[in-house]
Amino acid sequence: MHKLTIGLAALLLAGATSTAVLAESTVKYMTFSAAPDYISQLDATIKAFEAAHPDIKVTYETAAFADYFTKLQTMIAAGQAPDAFELNYENFVSFANKGALADLGPLLSSDKGFSTSIYNPTALAAFSQAGKQYGLVESFSNVVLFYNKDLFDKAGVAYPTADWTWKDELVAAQKLTDSAAGVWGDFAPIQFWEFYKTIAQNGGSIFNADKTEVTLDSPANVEALQWMVDKVNKYHVTPTDSEMGGQGDGDLFKAGKIAMLRTGIWMFGDFAANAKFNWDIALEPGNTQKAHHFFANGVAVSATSANQQAAYEWLKFLTSSKDAVDIRIKAGWELPAVSDPAYVKGYLDQPIPPSRKVVFEALDSAVTPPVINNWNQLTDIVGKELEAAKLGQKTPQQALTDAAAAVRPIL
Repeated sequence: MHKLTIGLAALLLAGATSTAVLAESTVKYMTFSAAPDYISQLDATIKAFEAAHPDIKVTYETAAFADYFTKLQTMIAAGQAPDAFELNYENFVSFANKGALADLGPLLSSDKGFSTSIYNPTALAAFSQAGKQYGLVESFSNVVLFYNKDLFDKAGVAYPTADWTWKDELVAAQKLTDSAAGVWGDFAPIQFWEFYKTIAQNGGSIFNADKTEVTLDSPANVEALQWMVDKVNKYHVTPTDSEMGGQGDGDLFKAGKIAMLRTGIWMFGDFAANAKFNWDIALEPGNTQKAHHFFANGVAVSATSANQQAAYEWLKFLTSSKDAVDIRIKAGWELPAVSDPAYVKGYLDQPIPPSRKVVFEALDSAVTPPVINNWNQLTDIVGKELEAAKLGQKTPQQALTDAAAAVRPIL
């Protein structure tokens, strides 16, 4: 257990002067992303932090992601919350709504030697609510457009550029699709996670800005879903489930059977090792605007911690120090959301894929998941309707009308 004992204790004794006593602080930290593969990197980060902050010690507890949040909630309810802990974005929203997180604003304001400009502003803003900063962004991943350069070259199609639109993508996909060879021009899954990003590329959303109204069945959203299903059922540039033959989209891409694939940057290592062709990444095409997934982990200080200053110092180091960033990048332990290119040079210098800078460019059009308290119900409802539209059981209009009607009572 890490405790903060207030340093400067004044002892007033008869005829004596006050004496300042500096006590060691201890921060208890809880994490899911370090276990089981990055414990040694966490230890190295703590060692570097403690060398720079000899008056603060860090201990930690880990839990598997599947058990982590239940365990954390139990600890908080029992009054035994760690001083600082890790949260993914979806659960951050829930914990912030419950008042479990300390407002970091006063700590940031009083820290004259530190600027939050070290973080990507979009990434940092994801961990704020109602104008208050309740967390620091620790790491992120996103989804971009992967493409098989060899297939593009063979078909005589120019590589994707940052100004591509859905129309450009479709035209290219039609030229790249080769039914006889079992090659498909394009792939993006038709499911909830892909849907909320795709509608954003058309100016749509699942809720209005303050999440008081359901906008699922808006014309922009219907148009976006129509685009998604038409690539499968009308233009045949994307395989149906049966045509995929039980293989995943990543496997088909590695086999050279998909020319363009929307998937996450977590696939870099697998594709670099196993895709026996030239490939690269680009920003995803949009219709009216760009939009990219933003999956993130942040770190927060407990609202009930007596150790908030020391906990803040630890989290600041973990998320923004050159030592911590270097350790994380070298290990492939997710990607820090820092804004200084010099900090992530080790990541950008890796040769595959060549256009790694796109990963950071995508942050400028990041879209966070539309989290509400009834999150699981929302994803289930919308997911079922998207499946019905994909299978042709409902039109996109009917599917989204039905989804909106089912979501309104749970908002």
